[in-house]
Amino acid sequence: MLRIKTALPVLLSGAVLSAGALAAPSVYPTGVTRYDPNKAFNQYVIFSGADKQTHLIDMNGNEVRTWPQAGFPSAIIDPKLVGGERGHVLLQLSEKDPGKLGSAGNGLGNQSVGELDWSGKVVWQWGDKAPGGAAQQHHDQRRLSNGNTVVLANKVHKVKGFKVPEVIDDAIYEVSPDGAVKWQWLASEHLNEFGFTAEQLKLVRASGNPDYLHINNLSLVGPNKWFDAGDKRFNPDNLLIDSRNANFIAIIDKSSGKVVWRLGPNLPLINPKTAQKLPRPVDQFVGQHDAHIIPAGLPGAGNLLVFDNQGAAGYPNVTLGLISGSRVLEIDPQKNQIVWQYSAANSKQPGWAFYSSFIGSARRLPNGNTLIDEGMNGRFFQLTANGENVWEYISPYLGKAPGSDAISNWVYRALPVSYDWVPTGTPRSETADIAPVVGVQQTNASR
Repeated sequence: MLRIKTALPVLLSGAVLSAGALAAPSVYPTGVTRYDPNKAFNQYVIFSGADKQTHLIDMNGNEVRTWPQAGFPSAIIDPKLVGGERGHVLLQLSEKDPGKLGSAGNGLGNQSVGELDWSGKVVWQWGDKAPGGAAQQHHDQRRLSNGNTVVLANKVHKVKGFKVPEVIDDAIYEVSPDGAVKWQWLASEHLNEFGFTAEQLKLVRASGNPDYLHINNLSLVGPNKWFDAGDKRFNPDNLLIDSRNANFIAIIDKSSGKVVWRLGPNLPLINPKTAQKLPRPVDQFVGQHDAHIIPAGLPGAGNLLVFDNQGAAGYPNVTLGLISGSRVLEIDPQKNQIVWQYSAANSKQPGWAFYSSFIGSARRLPNGNTLIDEGMNGRFFQLTANGENVWEYISPYLGKAPGSDAISNWVYRALPVSYDWVPTGTPRSETADIAPVVGVQQTNASR
């Protein structure tokens, strides 16, 4: 069933916006717009909406659980790491005055982060003991097998050689359960390891944007075949980051803090004549998000999966096509080759039909499908390996768009959640939802 909701009037934060207040479509679809239970991987999906709440939905878009806190992003905790208890999440718990440099996309307005159980009880939090007295977490936080938590955060300070009086630096903290920082890393101490040319380093230091790297992802490398074969760069305990503003992805050696593997920032521009050929050398990703190694046990395990936004970024900015769109890339990190991809071209659509210039995510599923969040449009969809869209959901939760007073349903990241993550007896629905046929539609991604 296609769920249609009227866009106007819209109920937002307790206030009704009149029909004359917005020049928006009068009717638009939200919720699940298509669903084939036989081809989709059936699961829950968790995300923080533009309403600053965290939502867990089933395959029919029914809200199964809501936490009244936002996550940047919402992060689930493996039950094995919390004594077998199901349904624990890491979210942002409180805000602070962000100061003059605070803006959408950084952590300067975040006071504390914490772990909540299924009922919403706070069982762990961190902020007051953080450097500077506030967590200032942004974009990622992860629970480790040793019980500690790694937090991607911001640190405002002066860095010699930069034009701006203070930079918004990217820091990583490993925090123990009692709130002590056991390990830390600071991006500005590794500028010569990110692959910049001498001229690019001058541009970085001369930038008027204090958020000069804007690292938007932190993940564990995790168990993988490369390390098993002897490549120590892919130690499961190492950390993987990516920089939106500088177009690079890197692995940090946990023991030394050094960058031991890197892709970008300088790659060949996309050639339209070979853009669908596979495999091929990695071409230029721009403003990318959610880079991570596909976990062991999943199709493509060991490869890098990344949402390539193709939004303005780089030192200098990379030249983009007039009608460019986003891509999802699966990359062999040893050969630096693209081995699978998805773009609107694979669905015989114009590039802009799949496009999120500044946020988004992509996760591989156990049956080979891929869950994609087209973030700036609040649309999630699940593709088969050959590119067929077998599930689609449009977030109905509205709030202010990043950096403005505009109203949007944007979603930073959407994550798959297995049925055994929730407490036993949690409801779910798996009723087929047939999308209406509009013209001729065909999807064929290459793998």
